[in-house]
Amino acid sequence: MNNQRLILLLVFFFSIMMLWDAWLRQGQPAQTAQQESAQTKGSGAGSAAVPSAPTFAAAPGAVPVPGSAAVAPAVTGAAVLKVKTDLVVADISAQGGDLVRLELLHHHATENRSENFILLDTAHAYSAQSGLIGAGLPNHKSAWRLPAEALSLKDGENELRVSLEAAVDGGGKVVKTYVFKRGSYLVDVEHVLVGAATPPGASAYFQLTRDDKSPEGANAMMMTFTGAAIYTDLEKFKKVDFSDFGGKNKHPTATDNGWVALVQHYFFSAWLPHAGEREYFTRQLGGGLFAAGVVVPFAGDRLTVPLYAGPQEQDKLDKIAPGLSLVVDYGWLTMIAAPLFWVLEWLHKYVGNWGWAIILLTMLIKGVFFPLSAASYKSMAKMRVLTPKLMKLKEAYGDDKARMNQEMMELYKREKVNPLGGCLPILVQIPVFIALYWVLLGTVEMRGAPWLGWITDLTAKDPFYILPILMGATMFIQTKLNPTPPDPIQAKIMLWMPIVFTGMFLFFPSGLVLYWVVNNTLSIAQQWQVNRMIESAGLKSH
Repeated sequence: MNNQRLILLLVFFFSIMMLWDAWLRQGQPAQTAQQESAQTKGSGAGSAAVPSAPTFAAAPGAVPVPGSAAVAPAVTGAAVLKVKTDLVVADISAQGGDLVRLELLHHHATENRSENFILLDTAHAYSAQSGLIGAGLPNHKSAWRLPAEALSLKDGENELRVSLEAAVDGGGKVVKTYVFKRGSYLVDVEHVLVGAATPPGASAYFQLTRDDKSPEGANAMMMTFTGAAIYTDLEKFKKVDFSDFGGKNKHPTATDNGWVALVQHYFFSAWLPHAGEREYFTRQLGGGLFAAGVVVPFAGDRLTVPLYAGPQEQDKLDKIAPGLSLVVDYGWLTMIAAPLFWVLEWLHKYVGNWGWAIILLTMLIKGVFFPLSAASYKSMAKMRVLTPKLMKLKEAYGDDKARMNQEMMELYKREKVNPLGGCLPILVQIPVFIALYWVLLGTVEMRGAPWLGWITDLTAKDPFYILPILMGATMFIQTKLNPTPPDPIQAKIMLWMPIVFTGMFLFFPSGLVLYWVVNNTLSIAQQWQVNRMIESAGLKSH
């Protein structure tokens, strides 16, 4: 195996690994229009009925779930209350008392940076719903009375309480209160039963509803997971694709711990029940909508379940709930990616700029792997030395494959050359490179963070395509440092690779492209240095 073929195989292997990892993250396609139509017909008028209370020892899939998602207030004409804090602007609908819109004031929109990012919104039918299950108790289909005026968190206040009321059949009422907190994306959602007895076996449900469309800014070059996630102490973090919603044994159901979330790139929302029994559910609703949530007992006359809706800020999430930082999804490389992010964050604290932190982290990784890289380059150099002899063997025994392979093995043994010596060190590094790729792709802390000059957002593409062009140039230099492959097809592929990769990287976040530029530059320097070492040892190709 000559050096060029080895490089081609490594690039192919790396690309397959990247595509496979991206495919796993993206998941299977959502249900077809025919399935949606069938589900809509199946839901019918009966699906709107409020379910009876669950049995918490029920078999998986037996959890009664509210029948259908709320219709957007803009369609129904329901009144909406606007609430503003230091971090968010929220809309609460009189229909169901649902949180139907959430604007994040400290995060810009993906496509229009002059606007704020909107997480919950009627555009995706994305809302946080809750209600009570029991005879005569209000739910997300009931009418709730809102405060008369818009509310805002005033200077000097640490929390803002927004209370809604709905009548209970037979007398009494339920007061639903959203408790917004200064400096936090965590909102407590309280249900208090006033002036009425709690029905036997009553429970409460908390769900997130959404369509299955990708969030703003998603593209085929950067496939990230959008769907549900359920965490329990026993089964840990489990993703649920929209196509699997409602499936049996797809995720934990009855338990006494954990949380449920809807996850997308950089942001998520999650219901975080306190300790106690609960049942998780996912369900496909009519009209292409999906619901993921939790049902908990409503014992006594009061129940509070926190809701998190905001960015995936890793240093804060595990302080809110165990395992919550896992929504920053590194997939099967989490064990490698998590330490890499820790180092990257540590570097950022010292340099104060994510771009320079990326450069320093890349240099550290290249330094750690320098012995492996040196061994790889040395092995390739030895293979280059043997290339003329291998070509002679091919000419002599080209018609006898068995004899040719035997002679090649004897040549390797005689020259003390391992034909895989250049391959194995690089294979060891590939998981680290893929993990770093996902760290840079999924770090919301970089969103809107500048590097220098024209790079004002490391998660956006380079507006002038300077970094992608530099990446292509450094890749071209790397290919030219190697001898031209004897096979004309291989030679053409090696020349076209920098062009193809440059075209791909035009649409990548500039932080990722910066990493590849630095990595390629350091690789060129390392290869030059190793070649000098090899030449000084008398191993120069001839």
